[in-house]
Amino acid sequence: MNRLNGKTAVITGGATGIGRAAAKRFIEEGAFVFIFGRRQKALDAALADFGPNARAVKGSVSDLADLDRLYAAVKAERGTLDIVFANAGAGSQLPLGEITAEHIDEIFDTNVKGSIFTVQKALPLMGEGGSIILTGSSAGTTGAPGFSAYSASKAAVRNLARTWAEDLKGTGIRVNVLSPGATATELAKEALGEEGQKAYGAMTPLQRMADPAEIGAVAAFLASSDSSFMTASEVAVDGGLAQL
Repeated sequence: MNRLNGKTAVITGGATGIGRAAAKRFIEEGAFVFIFGRRQKALDAALADFGPNARAVKGSVSDLADLDRLYAAVKAERGTLDIVFANAGAGSQLPLGEITAEHIDEIFDTNVKGSIFTVQKALPLMGEGGSIILTGSSAGTTGAPGFSAYSASKAAVRNLARTWAEDLKGTGIRVNVLSPGATATELAKEALGEEGQKAYGAMTPLQRMADPAEIGAVAAFLASSDSSFMTASEVAVDGGLAQL
């Protein structure tokens, strides 16, 4: 399919995991993609895999100057922007009673502040037909033990889409949330090990974790005109985890 022919996309957290899978799918469907991330080695590895229709910019979504550099690069090479996938995220576990201010700041700076400014700074380059995709989480609906800050941050992301759909009335720009469940990213595999992955997978009706490519496929749907009558929506790609 070539649903994204001629489109320009930005994907934060685009060098690994869900972001990388989405970037690969976008390129396969005809898009030119800018990936944004903090680790140069991972960015270089992704670019080597993607081919000529990709660029990489190193930086953090919590640093506004880095975001300015990202969008300056997009404007210089492409002029306009059609798709923003605000995918970069952070999360770690601390139970109630052990939560620190630093823990909250780290997660909210990336997941909430980072999402807000990733989108806000993109808007001058976007126009009618534009698609904004925010990465939520099943944890934003269900909660998860020890993940107070992470779950709350993802619930906030869900509400951003509802609010921005109102703010963007009349622009022709849509905003939706893609909410994965347990996904077998490189980080998850390393953190959980084989047994941990089986345990997480067993929590879903489908009895497995998602492949990042499965999440990337839904991101491509939300980026394309196939979802042209969707805004303020949340698409759960969680194997049923938060639905039952």
